[in-house]
Amino acid sequence: MKPDAKLIEQLVEIITREVLVAMAEEEQRVDHPDAYQCKFDCADHLCVRVCYDKMGNVINAGAERLTSTLGVIPQDMNLAKYIDHTLLKPDATQQEIAQLCFEARKYGFASVCVNPTWVSLCSQLLKGSPVKVCTVIGFPLGATSSETKAFETETAIQQGATEIDMVINIGALKARDLETVARDIRGVVNAAHAHGIIVKVIIETSLLTDEEKTIASLISKEAGADFVKTSTGFAGGGATVHDVELMRKAVGPQMGVKASGGVKTFEDAASMIKAGATRIGASAGVKIIQGPGGASSTGNGSNSSSSKGY
Repeated sequence: MKPDAKLIEQLVEIITREVLVAMAEEEQRVDHPDAYQCKFDCADHLCVRVCYDKMGNVINAGAERLTSTLGVIPQDMNLAKYIDHTLLKPDATQQEIAQLCFEARKYGFASVCVNPTWVSLCSQLLKGSPVKVCTVIGFPLGATSSETKAFETETAIQQGATEIDMVINIGALKARDLETVARDIRGVVNAAHAHGIIVKVIIETSLLTDEEKTIASLISKEAGADFVKTSTGFAGGGATVHDVELMRKAVGPQMGVKASGGVKTFEDAASMIKAGATRIGASAGVKIIQGPGGASSTGNGSNSSSSKGY
């Protein structure tokens, strides 16, 4: 049987990465014996190594040394281009969605992020503008099948979506069924990338341990996703500086990190960007871009999406 060239290339890349990591770890073992331990998981041609020090802190993940991958505040602090202007509440109306799109055009937000039922409307309202139409897949639980998520992605793109935020299979991750997690992400990535559409993977940090957050981020990276994202906003917690730092450390400097959930002020957004976020998901986008301190009232036609659903 003829060898699979792509598989061989992937294996060589993984082996090379792991050899380099092992060499670096061996140096630390010589200098600091018994200082830390590593866990190694493999599934579906995907291998993830996570190492911890004696205090339980993540000190190494994959091939990236954590000390070299922290984000920095961009020189241009025009936050609008970092924000996905978001309205995901279940009772959103057509008028509220239209207002969301109006604000996105007016202030130059990166995208509007809406439920799939509103993709077609947003595509029409934002036609001719640089604002992207982002929608959510498998939202908010991540518990639909991989096939359903891939179909949902394809349908959303046909209706005008230009960015995809998908929720991972959280239960599979916690059960260490990494093959299911990887297949889930790859199905959406393949469907989206076939049309040149980027994918952000929501790992739902409030439900995960630091180890699980790191593994989910690494799987997302290996599966070809463009971003990892903290939260849906529907699981009792949102973005934290700690989680953004952890995810940035895990995926390295090239991949995007989206902080979503609970980012309500300029100061919140600036903190997330400093921690390594390259995109912010927020329903308070208009307030955020007003700068430090914000405004006590955004006035008519502002922040229409301030209720839950980040």
